[in-house]
Amino acid sequence: SVGQLVREEYQDAAYLLGLTTFAGEVTAASDWDAPAERKRLRRALHGSYEWLLHETGVDRFFLPLRDPNEAVVWLRDERLERMIGVVYRPGTERLSHYFECELPAQFDGVIHVDLSHALEPLEVTPRWETGEPPETYPFAF
Repeated sequence: SVGQLVREEYQDAAYLLGLTTFAGEVTAASDWDAPAERKRLRRALHGSYEWLLHETGVDRFFLPLRDPNEAVVWLRDERLERMIGVVYRPGTERLSHYFECELPAQFDGVIHVDLSHALEPLEVTPRWETGEPPETYPFAF
């Protein structure tokens, strides 16, 4: 990832900030070189970091991970983390978007937003829908 390359080059002079969400919407394509779409984001998997941060009951917060404290020590247990980039495939979400990681080893801090809202693209494509995305999962009609 870009973060890993920055960390390798600048070590502790870099500050890697992660962003997590439990559910909501995302702007992403269905495939590489496909147009951006507003997509409903599935709820985070039980036991994942996103699920764990959701369980705090706090809608949005910043979690510093650089300084050792009880929370950082507890978060060192490896668990699933969701990663969504320009492509989001809800049908294969577990295989396509989750990986095992140790959150404090990956980021210096995390911003958690429990319910996300899709960013609107500057250049709207014909497939872009304003408003709520259609509820199609698990059916595609």
